[in-house]
Amino acid sequence: MANDQTTQNEQVLPADVDETILEGELVGTEDETASDDAGKVAPESAENEDVASDTGEKSESTVNALGKQLAAAQEEIVTLKEQTLRVAADMQNNRRRADKDVENARKFALEKFVNEMLPIIDSLERTLDACNVEDEATKVLRDGVEMTHSMFVAGLAKFNVEQLNPQGEVFDPVYHQAMSLVDAPDAKPNTVIAVMQKGYNLNGRLIRPAMVMVSKS
Repeated sequence: MANDQTTQNEQVLPADVDETILEGELVGTEDETASDDAGKVAPESAENEDVASDTGEKSESTVNALGKQLAAAQEEIVTLKEQTLRVAADMQNNRRRADKDVENARKFALEKFVNEMLPIIDSLERTLDACNVEDEATKVLRDGVEMTHSMFVAGLAKFNVEQLNPQGEVFDPVYHQAMSLVDAPDAKPNTVIAVMQKGYNLNGRLIRPAMVMVSKS
């Protein structure tokens, strides 16, 4: 019996030893596996950091690009706004010029016609000056010429034609054309002492200056 128990113990011990060895081997294997896993995790972490860094750089680059595009768009908006204002101002100026041209065309459309009528009035006035007021033979003729002259002047006045007769006025080079300078002791210097031909305005614009004689200074 004792021998049988000893034999059993001898048979059990190797089994226990083997289990310990196996456990050691398992522990070693687990440590190696953990070490391998740790070695694998480290490169993955580094790779993730590289990816994050690249993503950050790309995001910053994208933001910078968008900022430049925004600045360019804002500058273009300012330029287009200035161009729009300039075009609007040009259109308004053109409209004003067109309105003024139309108004001037309406006001001075008769200028050519009036210039054609002025020599007729001049002839009537010269006829009146030539007629002797005291001569009864020419009185009827004078009255007729005077009536015709008055009708011409009144008709032109209806179209804003103004007659300029500067007799006794101070000489004005804008409205008067000096034909000669004469000594006139009884007149003030630079005064119109005789009107050789009357002047005319059309709607406030001079169409013919008055031809005058002026006293010397």
